[in-house]
Parts: sequence; structure tokens; C-alpha cells
Amino acid sequence: MTTVQPIIVTPDLDRLQAFYERLLGAVEVIRFPGDGPTFFVNLKLGDSELGLVNEAATDLSAPQRILLSVRVDDVDGLLEQAGAAGGRVLGPSTDMPWGERVAHIHDPDGNMVNLTQPLQESAG
Repeated sequence: MTTVQPIIVTPDLDRLQAFYERLLGAVEVIRFPGDGPTFFVNLKLGDSELGLVNEAATDLSAPQRILLSVRVDDVDGLLEQAGAAGGRVLGPSTDMPWGERVAHIHDPDGNMVNLTQPLQESAG
């Protein structure tokens, strides 16, 4: 079995962890090391995992090349909460022709996050 786990390197692990916990309900499952300054935290989000690595020298001004796409139950509801959780909303949500409602946000480090929700088939 092959799986992929995104890992985000951040200069402020506590801030970024709080964002994903507050906005998406992430739950910490592993912290390394268990005592002393934390290097790595593994978060569980539904059936997925997201790793956070604490690295003080991370350059947040470097161009982003990875997009984190997260399927959620209510894009519009989370979009309203993103700013209060520490993120930045980049615009309104949009219904896409491939059958998803999508909203674009930045997490507190400026990483691009797409919130996606399947559109319901209209009865007709």
C-alpha cells in the first residue's frame, strides 16, 4: 500500500497547529520528541494525516509550489471561520464545472489551501 503525507515546514509550529486544529478539526496523534523542544507533530484530519516540522529558519517569503487541497463538508462555513483561525481568505467560494465548490485560503504561514466540497446533484 502506498500513501502520501504532506509535511509543512514552519517557523511557528504552535501557530500552524492551532490553525489546522481550529479550522479543520485536526487532532494531534504524534509529537516528537515527547519532551523538550518539538521537532515534528503529526495531525489526523479525517482519514488523512498532515505533518508539521518546526524549523525556525524557514523562509516564508520563498515561492510556494505545493497546494494543500482539503475536502470538507461545508466550504462556505469554513471560509467564514478561516480569518478567525489565523488564515487569510483569498476570495469567495466558487462552483466549478467539475462538480466541486472551491474556496482558496492561505494558512498563517502563507501556504495555499483549497477547501473543496462536492456539489449536490440537482433534482430535475
